[in-house]
Amino acid sequence: MQPFHLHSLLSGTAPADGCDARGVVIGITGNFDEGQLKLLPGYFRSIEQAGGIPLVIPPRGQVSDEVIVQLLERIDGLLLSGGADVNPLWAGEEPLPQLHGINPVRDAFELKLASEAYHRQVPMLGICRGIQVLAMALGGSIHQDLHAALPDTRLVKHSQDAPRGEATHSVTAEQGSVVEQLLGRTFAVNSFHHQAVNEPGPHLRVTARAADGVVEAVESTELKSIVGVQWHPECFALEGDASMMPLFKHLVNEARSFAEARRVHRSIVTLDSHCDTPMWFHHPINLAERCDKVLVDFTKMREGHLDASIMVAYLPQGERTPQALQAATAEAHRLIDDITRRVQAAPGVALATTPDEVLLHKRQGLLSVMPGIENGYALGRDVQNVARFRAKGVVYITLCHNGDNDLCDSARRSKGEHGGLSDLGRRVVAEMNRTGVMVDMSHAAESSFYQAIEASQVPIVCSHASSRALCNHPRNLTDDQLRALAAAGGVAQVTLYHGFLKLDETEAPADIRDAVRHLMHMIDVAGIDHVGIGTDFDGDGGIVGCANASELIQFTRRLLAEGLTHDDLQKVWGGNFLRVMRQVQQQALH
Repeated sequence: MQPFHLHSLLSGTAPADGCDARGVVIGITGNFDEGQLKLLPGYFRSIEQAGGIPLVIPPRGQVSDEVIVQLLERIDGLLLSGGADVNPLWAGEEPLPQLHGINPVRDAFELKLASEAYHRQVPMLGICRGIQVLAMALGGSIHQDLHAALPDTRLVKHSQDAPRGEATHSVTAEQGSVVEQLLGRTFAVNSFHHQAVNEPGPHLRVTARAADGVVEAVESTELKSIVGVQWHPECFALEGDASMMPLFKHLVNEARSFAEARRVHRSIVTLDSHCDTPMWFHHPINLAERCDKVLVDFTKMREGHLDASIMVAYLPQGERTPQALQAATAEAHRLIDDITRRVQAAPGVALATTPDEVLLHKRQGLLSVMPGIENGYALGRDVQNVARFRAKGVVYITLCHNGDNDLCDSARRSKGEHGGLSDLGRRVVAEMNRTGVMVDMSHAAESSFYQAIEASQVPIVCSHASSRALCNHPRNLTDDQLRALAAAGGVAQVTLYHGFLKLDETEAPADIRDAVRHLMHMIDVAGIDHVGIGTDFDGDGGIVGCANASELIQFTRRLLAEGLTHDDLQKVWGGNFLRVMRQVQQQALH
């Protein structure tokens, strides 16, 4: 099997989908020397033996972001190969006399490629120079020369004259690391380098060292499919030594998982039923660009293959004087108008107010934003405000937040003043039914929740709530509530706020594995037709492994590993929520 080349993939003569019947496509960065593209055969032979399709990526120098994005959309994994030193100016350092030859054709391109692959969750393996590119691209640093950087350290010989397939020194892996799982606690490697990772940065951690303490391996601190090694595992396969093949099989397997998840996302509509990004609109934020201030912007949505997001106008519970209520209503209108304005100003994004519009936008290649309101405090005591907000596209209203309001009792900071829904709250529920606005009981007391089910003529929802059986927080839903919600045809959307996933974080903070555990429990109790995902990003949501919208495809990978099918994922990723929305809106038409 011969490796594909970049031009053939982009021109359509190689599999445009990445993963096909023959395997997954692993992009391998090529070296550049004496005006020629070069790649030692160990790289692509190892990928082939691991079951992948190697694709050689030639160095490109400075290229547009669009070229890199298009490339990453067509590969399923990335292998950053070895080669010359990286120009230290990319790290803001001056070159030491011991620096060897640099490769300016590779540097800018590969640093950008690694950074964008990180944002798009593409599985990566960095080898020698590749581990150093990973560290530099993700906020770490490297030693330009080991002897210059560590003059007081008795170093083993890291650049040896032995045959490339000959192991020459030992490495010890961290317990529980990916490298240990693949290769064991202590093992021998070959070594041809004078540089190494200094600080791995915030996104990587050191997981193996040589006997002298030099960094030999790193992996993700965020449960991502990223591993870097300092030695040259590709050389072993050419000598018939399979000891390093687990590294390549791991990359190919991770790429296969990623490819399957991406294929699912391309074929279904994915909806996040709750994000609080408008809370940050008082900052100078352009949602059309990647912005570090927020967890959801339109770039991150595309990176995570998220088609639609319900952005809410959130109002904290305040005083209930006539003046305060009037101000709350005005603030909700301002936020909804701001959501609309920002969406209309962004290319490739459209406002959606019905499920059919979301589906149409998916077919047109557009992202969808749907407006919602978090806290019925926005309605004041005027039931007619429901129709006014629906006219602006609002698809649901969360009846309360933390603290009782004029509509109902809350799950938190409640005095139980209404014993559930107030009379006004019942009239608001009826008006929401009449106008086609979904009733969201995410923050409500149990009494309010059950009374809303009885009062509503159509199913209700909980746009962001997790399982109380797994995390005993009053904001979460009991198993009885989940069963009642399912019996009434509603949906509950697991949320990614650590405090609703894991109360005791003394051992480790909540991460994506906890969120998956909650969702699977909710499926077991309520059934696959009555659950979904509402991240609460930019509110309190965001956990290790699924920290922002760009990482949502990682959730799909985990759910596929749990055995969920394509049809299951279509339901969980918005199908259930949009079904209820359609039912609510159609009932209003009659």
